[in-house]
Amino acid sequence: MADKIGVYFDLANIGGGVDVQNLADEAAKKWGDLICLTKLLPNLAESVDEISRDIAEQGLDGVLLCGSSPRVDPERYRFPVMVDFVNLREQCVLSYKNPDGSAFIPGDQAPAALQGLALDYVQMGVAKMQKGSLPDSAAITATPRILVIGGGWTGLTAALEASSMDYDVVLVEKDRELGGAVRTMPEASPLGPLWEDKCPTNLQDKIDAVQKNSRITVYLESQMAKLEGQPGEYIAHIATKSGEKEEKIGTVILATGWVPLDQKYLAPMGLGSNPKVVTAAEFGKMLVKGEALPKRVAFVLDTTIAKDAIAKQAEEEAKAKEAAEAEQASAEAPAAEGEEAPAYVKADLESFKHLEYSNAVNSVGMLRLANTLCEKTGDASQSYILYKNMTVPGILERFYKKMQDRLGVMMTKADVTAIKDGGNGVVVECKNTLLGHDFDLEVDLVVLPTGLVPTTAKEVTVQFAYRQGPEFPDLELFDGYADSNYICFPYETRRTGVYAAGCVRQPLTLDACEVDARGAVLKAVQCLEAAGRGVAVHPRALDNSYPIFNFVRCTQCKRCTEECPFGALDDDEKGTPKPNPARCRRCGTCFGACPERVISFANYNIDQIGSMIRQVQVPADFKKDGPRVLILACENDAYPALDMAGMRRRSWSPYCRVIPVRCLGSVNAIWISDAMSKGFDGVMLLGCKYGDDYQCHFIKGSEICNRRMQNIAETLNRLGVQPERVEQLEVAIDEYDKVPDMIDGFVRRIVALGPNPFKGM
Repeated sequence: MADKIGVYFDLANIGGGVDVQNLADEAAKKWGDLICLTKLLPNLAESVDEISRDIAEQGLDGVLLCGSSPRVDPERYRFPVMVDFVNLREQCVLSYKNPDGSAFIPGDQAPAALQGLALDYVQMGVAKMQKGSLPDSAAITATPRILVIGGGWTGLTAALEASSMDYDVVLVEKDRELGGAVRTMPEASPLGPLWEDKCPTNLQDKIDAVQKNSRITVYLESQMAKLEGQPGEYIAHIATKSGEKEEKIGTVILATGWVPLDQKYLAPMGLGSNPKVVTAAEFGKMLVKGEALPKRVAFVLDTTIAKDAIAKQAEEEAKAKEAAEAEQASAEAPAAEGEEAPAYVKADLESFKHLEYSNAVNSVGMLRLANTLCEKTGDASQSYILYKNMTVPGILERFYKKMQDRLGVMMTKADVTAIKDGGNGVVVECKNTLLGHDFDLEVDLVVLPTGLVPTTAKEVTVQFAYRQGPEFPDLELFDGYADSNYICFPYETRRTGVYAAGCVRQPLTLDACEVDARGAVLKAVQCLEAAGRGVAVHPRALDNSYPIFNFVRCTQCKRCTEECPFGALDDDEKGTPKPNPARCRRCGTCFGACPERVISFANYNIDQIGSMIRQVQVPADFKKDGPRVLILACENDAYPALDMAGMRRRSWSPYCRVIPVRCLGSVNAIWISDAMSKGFDGVMLLGCKYGDDYQCHFIKGSEICNRRMQNIAETLNRLGVQPERVEQLEVAIDEYDKVPDMIDGFVRRIVALGPNPFKGM
């Protein structure tokens, strides 16, 4: 708790229209001895040394910086005391508009509404600092050792990269030899400049380098039996031929790769029934084994007929099943055409996503295989590449362009409408081609794309000894891939300290797998270093806070352990939450879930936000002074969107007060009650998008908050307050142009509802 605070006002970044001296005087008058000094600085960025001197000479234990957003150069202000920010620029002056909706033009005298807005923010900032404290470190002695699960191309690369950074590596491979799927590949797509020619994989060189490296311990014909502990202090139980082995490790890189999509999904195209129809992976094996090669090969990337056939068959089976059940039970007739298909029908169709996701790998792979075929037959063969969507990632476009001119390779966009026997070969019916006419192509062999399904969709790869179970959670949300958020945090999984690389994360070409392996190693090393310092890795990098439990009041309701998105909490033998600080990502979802409010962070707690809410001056006269609306804004998407809107002079209602929260999952219902009791007329929960296109940095924060809205509505009904006064709205970080209208729309709805019945009480 800070009790000697210095408050500094950045005149260069507050802007006109605010009486800053009045803000300083009012804060000093209200907080008495708590504020040791207030200063109006011409430029905060140029006054860091002055603030440091004040801390030493005045014995300050807190520094409150009033000016620009806390997102602007926060690393510049790293003092050995509590530091916090009051956003008087982006979310006050720049975003202010007059209560009548007219644009604000700075003048000699501050408008009363703007001055009141700025004063509320300063008072909230002091209250926040008073109720917080510097966190103690939860540093541990981290084991500088990295576990790599999977000895294929990605795993080998990761092991070599980690060892080159002076980290010991334990490599676990379930097969008898290293190399994985690359062993069945005759050659690789381009792996380096000029990116125009396929090249040898040189896989054996990688394997030899790993086996000769003294820093790398290799377990073959082995699998994970159990992974227990937390980042920096994991214990890996490895099931080997000679029994179970234990290894102390710090972090994990998951590089278990892929398995092919079940053949049944391409059965309508002849796969599995016609020996002259194979997948690209199977054709690669034929090339490696040196089998007799066909002269004319169709490489087909369009699988529409298979998808349509599977869908039709599934629907017919579903209708037949429903009809049989209806007849047997004399129940309702089968669902009419057009109604939603049963879940298992959808599951079959969803499996085609893996073919769609793999299109880039298959596109490049088909080019490579066609090129290899031409070379092995001395250009006596003819390769036809038929595609609906040719997807070539990045610089591999150079390879694609060279293959367009390759003798013996012909490419055309085409709708493949049928594949059928045709005398001595196979006939591929092609429509809507680039040649301007439809044609039937007779070939000796048809090569279909390989669906790359991540191993995590088919098996338990890590075997976590976590309360939440041995698998990665909610993998269906990511179609089986281990990565938790492709956009924001590549390589990261839902288990802190475990990083995915290669095709278990997303379908990738070999050159991309190498990049992936290096990226995952850097993340693993970063996690090791962070665990040793007791700070978070992502997304709250360098945050050394962690959940603090008052176990005396804990009722063992299990809500915190069940709702934690990252498995940071286990149970002890009594069922009490057992924290693992190094697994924690500091989102606060646990204390948002806790009905007894027994969980807190030193610098982010229930009382702290509640005290900020109570500092807002809520006018008693609704008609004269307008409503008051509290906005609890997620710091990851919503708060930056508000900042960007302010910087672009997109204004919103001056009746709103914004408090950043770590995640909407951390919002505790008591804050809503505090706001209503204070007389706020509405509360907006502004957070990330959730659902299939989720954007939440903490995976399920917004979704969890949405589920809690029902409980909040029940609480409001008991208080005699309309539930419509609390609303959750979704915003992406790039929707800064929309967020002011969202806010103003909510304020209009509150005005229509009228004043909170608790106002003035």
